[in-house]
Amino acid sequence: MHEIPLSVLWTALVILLMMSAFFSSSETGMLSLNRYRLRHLVKKKQRGAAQVEQLLTRPDRLIGMILIGNNFVNTFAAAIATILAIRLWGENSIAFASAALTLVLLVFGEVTPKTLAALRPEKVAFLAVYVLKPLMTLLYPLVWLMNTVCNGILRAVGVTPEEAGSDHLSREELRTIVNESGAILPKRHKSMLLSILDLEDVTVDDIMIPKHEVMGIDLEEDIDEIVKFLRSAQHTRLPVYKSDLNSPVGVLHLRKISRLLMDDELNKAKILQQAVEPYFVPEGTPLNTQLVNFQKAKRRLGFVVDEYGDVQGIVTLEDILEEIVGEFTTDFAATSSQDIHPQEDGSYIIDGLATIRDINKSLKWHLPSKGPKTLNGLITEHLEHIPEHNLCVKIGAYLIETIQIKDNLVKTARVINTRPPRKKSKTVSGNK
Repeated sequence: MHEIPLSVLWTALVILLMMSAFFSSSETGMLSLNRYRLRHLVKKKQRGAAQVEQLLTRPDRLIGMILIGNNFVNTFAAAIATILAIRLWGENSIAFASAALTLVLLVFGEVTPKTLAALRPEKVAFLAVYVLKPLMTLLYPLVWLMNTVCNGILRAVGVTPEEAGSDHLSREELRTIVNESGAILPKRHKSMLLSILDLEDVTVDDIMIPKHEVMGIDLEEDIDEIVKFLRSAQHTRLPVYKSDLNSPVGVLHLRKISRLLMDDELNKAKILQQAVEPYFVPEGTPLNTQLVNFQKAKRRLGFVVDEYGDVQGIVTLEDILEEIVGEFTTDFAATSSQDIHPQEDGSYIIDGLATIRDINKSLKWHLPSKGPKTLNGLITEHLEHIPEHNLCVKIGAYLIETIQIKDNLVKTARVINTRPPRKKSKTVSGNK
C-alpha cells in the first residue's frame, strides 16, 4: 500500500463515500415509493417505473443486494481511511480516523442521502434502477445465498418470508385517503366517493318510503277517482294495489297510459294490462347490493317486505342514487319544511314519523340510529311504552318534548340539542 499515491487513496475514499450515499438513497427511495402511484406510472409507461415495480416484487432480494453493496463499500472505505491515517499521522491515529469516518459516513453516506430520497423517492428510485438492475444480475448468486440463510432463520421463528404484504386497501383506509386528499378532489366529488363507501352500511329500511306515505293506485276505488289522481300525480312510477299496499299487483309507468288519459279511454283493465309485475326487496338489504339487484332485474322500484312477507314500504333507484349524489328535488327547502321546522329559540318541531337518519343528516346531529328508524320509534323505545300524555325525555344530548300524541303515535315533538356544534347547519330536510 505504500506504493499507492495518497491522491489515489483520497480519490478512492471519496468515490466509496459517493457509492455509500447511492446505496443508502436507493434503499430509502425504493421503499418509500407509493405503490399505487407506481402502478399508475407503469400504466402511463413512465420511464423506469416498470423496472422499479419488477424489483419491488421481491423486496427481500432488493434489500439484500443493496445491503451487500453498502456494507462492502463502507468496509472498504474504513480500510482506506485506516491506511490514510497511518501514512499521514501514524498508528496512533487509527481511533481518530475511525471516529472521523463514522461521522462522515453518517452525514454524507446515510442521513443526507436518505433524507433526500424520502423527500424525492420517485426521482431517486427511477434513476437508481438503471444501476440496481444490472447489479442484481451480477450479485444474484450472493444475494440468493444470503436470502436463503435469512429466510431459513425467519421460518425457524414462525415467519413465512414468501408471504408478501397485502397492497389492497380496506374500506376504512380508502375513506382515509379520500378524506386526506385535500384540494386534489373537489368537495362534491369527495362527498360522493364517501357516500359510495357508506352504501354498505345503509339498508333499504333506512331510505324506503313507509307504506303509510306511499302514493299509489288503489284498484278498489272508483275509476274516476283513479283518473283524477293520475292526472295530478307527481311521480312517473306508481304502485298498483288492491285495497292495501300489502296486496300489490304491479307498478305502472305513467308514460304507458298518458294517451289513454288524454282520450278518456282509461279503465282498470287497461291499468292492469300496462302494469308490470311487482318486484320485492327483503328488508335489511344493503344499498350497494340493492343497486346491483336493480340493475340485474332492470327495475327502478321495489316493494320492501319483512320476514312475514308484509310490505313495509317502497324503495326506488332514485332513492339510492340520492344517497350518492344528494337530493334531486329542486325545491328542497319546501319539501323538507313538512317534517322539520326550525324555531326561533334554537329548537326544532319535528314530525314523529321523520326518520332518524334524515334528521341526523339534515341537522348534523347524532341521534341513536341503531334500532328504531323514526323519531316516534326512538321515543317509545326509550320509554318502553307508548306515552298517553305529553312528556319530556332526554336521549343523549337531545331533549325531546312530545307535542301531539294520537293513534298510539307521537305525531310531533320539539327537539333541542343541548350541546349544539359551534357551526350550525341551517339546512333542514324531511322524509323522502
